[in-house]
Amino acid sequence: MWALRRAAHPLKNHGYCLGASRTCCVKSNIVCNDIEDRVVVCRPTRFISKRCLPINRFYHTPSVHAKFYLGSCSLSSQAGEKSSGEEDDSEDGVHELETSASADIFEESNTKEENIGEHVSEPELSDNDTAEASHNDMYFLDADMGTTEKDSHQKSGPSQLFKAIMAAPGKSVLGALDKWVEEGNDLGRAEISVAMLNLRKRRMYGRAWQFFEWLEANKRLDFVERDYASRIDLIAKIRGPLKAEKYIEKIPESFRGEVIYRTLLANCVAAGNIKKAEEVFNKMKDLEFPITAFACNQLLLLYKRHDNKKIADVLLLMEKENVKPSLFTYKLLIDTKGKSNDITGMDQLVETMKAEGIEPDIHIQAILARHYISGGLNEKAEAVLKEMEGSNLEENRVACRALLPLYGSLRNADEVGRVWEVCESNPQLNECVAAIEAYGKLGKIEEAEAVFERMLKTWKGLSSRHYSALLKVYANYKLLTKGKDLVKRMADDGCQIAAVTLDSLVKLYVEAGEVEKADSILQKAAQQNHMKPMVNSYLVIMDHYARRGDVHNAEKIFHKMRQSGYVSRMRQYQTLLLAYTNAKVSVYGFRERMKADNIFPNKSLAAQLVQVDPFRKTAVSDLLD
Repeated sequence: MWALRRAAHPLKNHGYCLGASRTCCVKSNIVCNDIEDRVVVCRPTRFISKRCLPINRFYHTPSVHAKFYLGSCSLSSQAGEKSSGEEDDSEDGVHELETSASADIFEESNTKEENIGEHVSEPELSDNDTAEASHNDMYFLDADMGTTEKDSHQKSGPSQLFKAIMAAPGKSVLGALDKWVEEGNDLGRAEISVAMLNLRKRRMYGRAWQFFEWLEANKRLDFVERDYASRIDLIAKIRGPLKAEKYIEKIPESFRGEVIYRTLLANCVAAGNIKKAEEVFNKMKDLEFPITAFACNQLLLLYKRHDNKKIADVLLLMEKENVKPSLFTYKLLIDTKGKSNDITGMDQLVETMKAEGIEPDIHIQAILARHYISGGLNEKAEAVLKEMEGSNLEENRVACRALLPLYGSLRNADEVGRVWEVCESNPQLNECVAAIEAYGKLGKIEEAEAVFERMLKTWKGLSSRHYSALLKVYANYKLLTKGKDLVKRMADDGCQIAAVTLDSLVKLYVEAGEVEKADSILQKAAQQNHMKPMVNSYLVIMDHYARRGDVHNAEKIFHKMRQSGYVSRMRQYQTLLLAYTNAKVSVYGFRERMKADNIFPNKSLAAQLVQVDPFRKTAVSDLLD
């Protein structure tokens, strides 16, 4: 663990204050230059996160003493999130738990996904999220329903009960289950397990939630702790973590174990609710549950996305509690270093990982290659890709899904063609999506379209995610007419527009210069389909309004994001302030608005605030006064 922190922080000194009345300083490799930003609260029994480890200093800065107050090592947030009702009843389309086996970029699903009317958003994945794209719904079914991983995978083919649930209209699942029992069909734990597993694999959380509601109401299953955990997970996905937390009160106390709270923690992280996630973590500490790599990784994932300054705090906690970093820990840290352009630090972490006896898997290799490409280190990227490929690509087909878009990013058409040739005779669905992405990066629109037509002929009932692959290509090249035709074709094929498709459609119109049309489409889709759009869909429109200096529409998008359950963060405020700056108008009460959301301006935002401050003093204003 010490080696990990040294790789993560090539720094020198930090200090500790133990207890409430005495202070001592020791040397270490953590640094904090941001002394003025620190909030010092000395408690002997809590670990206070003080926002004092910004990510740039987390990697390479001069040595400065930083102080930590270490007690029972729980976390609290200074820049937390509102826990008001604005999050209630909001579904959560992504549940990111640590696993090495079910990352979306390597998943194949030939089944049409749940329709939007069932409150399901497709995962918000992007090229920059491969390190954290592990949606481990299998975790709940393999363990929660009482079957072993091996058994559940053997039985994971569609069951008759699953087919009955699928055949029922969206709001008639309960009736279909009543009919199933009346006809004398089997409803044992094994049958329930397989049906629920198939629903989760297809992210049909609405139907899975109704299934659990029916099981509990009709006492058809003797619930154990992991069943309750699976129930909490579905409630959080459909109605939000706050509703899931309230459900815990209904669980018999003997079943309120660590699995219950870590499930809630993971969903708070997926929802991006910093304050609530830290509260749950603290609750787990108060209940004397062991601090595990799983719980720490959830915090790392949360801070990686929303508050990089706190990553070092978690590593300190892991070191103090003797928590050994897992493969997922390294994935998160390596990706974070790559995004900060610290390639040297990224390589050092890989060496540290290997020294600990953990070999990089294909996901980590893909992360490394992506960041090498972004940093212009094409030769290093190519070396990693050859390592991913192995000696025989035909026997290592799992690598093709990652290799195709990465070779596309390298603009290496020959290698894209070679890898696709391995897949072309008998392609998997995810390989087709990867090939479309790769050809799109190369600007080979016709080749991308050919692969898409191949998909349509090979598989029936493709989901909106598969149409989105080609739609993104059209958006990147501003092919508005082709994009419109594809959306119409998608509708004719009976495929509903989901959040990921809507995001591509919004980008298509924005890139074509039709920002108002993109805005209109976004609002209509959210209202008519009762979906929660991806946060990026709002931001791409808001960015354009801000660059225009269109304060009215920028404020409107800001408000719509809050209505959709996205609590305002630094990114939204920076964009909104840019709109005021470009409009050259003063803004009143902006600091107070940020403070109400527990957001404190960084240096760049503080400089922006000065420019639009109606009360700022200048040389001319001083003369006139």
